[in-house]
Amino acid sequence: MAIDTDIRYSPVAELLLDSKNPRLGRQNTTKDLSQDQVLELMKDWALEELAISFLESGFWPQEAVIVVREKVGQGPRLVVVEGNRRLAALKLLFSAREGRVVSKGWAELAASGTPAQFARLETVPYLIAESRTDVDTYLGFRHVTGIKQWNPAEKAEYIAHLVDQGMTYRDVMRRIGSKTPTVRQNYITYRVLLQMEDDDRIAVEKVEEKFSVLYLAMRNSGVQRFLQVDMQAEPDRARTPIPRDRLENLVKFALWLFGDETREPVITDSRQVDRFGRVLESPEAVEYLDRTEQPSFETAYRKTGGDEKDVITFVERAADNVEEALTSAHRHTESIVLQRAVRRLGQDALQLMRVFPRIVEELIGAR
Repeated sequence: MAIDTDIRYSPVAELLLDSKNPRLGRQNTTKDLSQDQVLELMKDWALEELAISFLESGFWPQEAVIVVREKVGQGPRLVVVEGNRRLAALKLLFSAREGRVVSKGWAELAASGTPAQFARLETVPYLIAESRTDVDTYLGFRHVTGIKQWNPAEKAEYIAHLVDQGMTYRDVMRRIGSKTPTVRQNYITYRVLLQMEDDDRIAVEKVEEKFSVLYLAMRNSGVQRFLQVDMQAEPDRARTPIPRDRLENLVKFALWLFGDETREPVITDSRQVDRFGRVLESPEAVEYLDRTEQPSFETAYRKTGGDEKDVITFVERAADNVEEALTSAHRHTESIVLQRAVRRLGQDALQLMRVFPRIVEELIGAR
């Protein structure tokens, strides 16, 4: 990587926050935000703890930020591409010290610092990179697969950024230390998110908040067939993963999985996602979801006949447990607790047998 290893120092005011930082969200990174706007968005990023640490211990050289020199405004400026939280904490701390309104908490924090503590924070250690591309590998390891990971949507956006620059899935895998299938699924899922963004009927902010659920759903074969998406597609075919004739299905899929401003999602637990795929493969279940204002997932699932497998599993598991209990039950016939359990089992067994009268006849005839 072309990142200079010589540590340099710069006044806090001369370092710029990165308006293209993926953590700001896609809806913000395309707006060419001002420094004040970026700082406003970052106020909720738990920066106070960093500021306290800086006052107590200073800014360690080994935590140097990484910058690139880019044209901003009238000329080249130093833009921090790694270390924005650290820089934002310092900017807020100095703003509060200078009397500019930040918040009562920041004002109290600044008032607790001594002149000596602030003096050692006036310059920030940094390493300079030739370009953002030179920092990509570092960011990938640190925030996608490393110890300071971005949230799922931010990771996927970063992977998509690399792929859309012309890299293959394998190239990205090597750069960030992930696995090729993971890179591919992140890319295609992110491109699905972008297609959702193009339709104003989809509450895309709700989808983005639960990007991990979308990622999980896209692995399901039933979902893939409902949307006609090829999760093995190479980048040139994956940039528009959902074909035009399935865009209406995409709107329905997003509504049922994530809801919108007026309706709650049908799926309320990520553990239901696999069964949701079976629902989407059933015309009867899809028709029920389509015509019902507030559909129930369990009702939709029953219409697939999918609960048959669940019932079989429950009964077989109960039979296995009873067989195991029979090996020792005769030694504990005086146990009040065991008698209570047997009574409960008998009541449930009688009720189940009433559902299958033919089996009752067979058992009686076999005696």
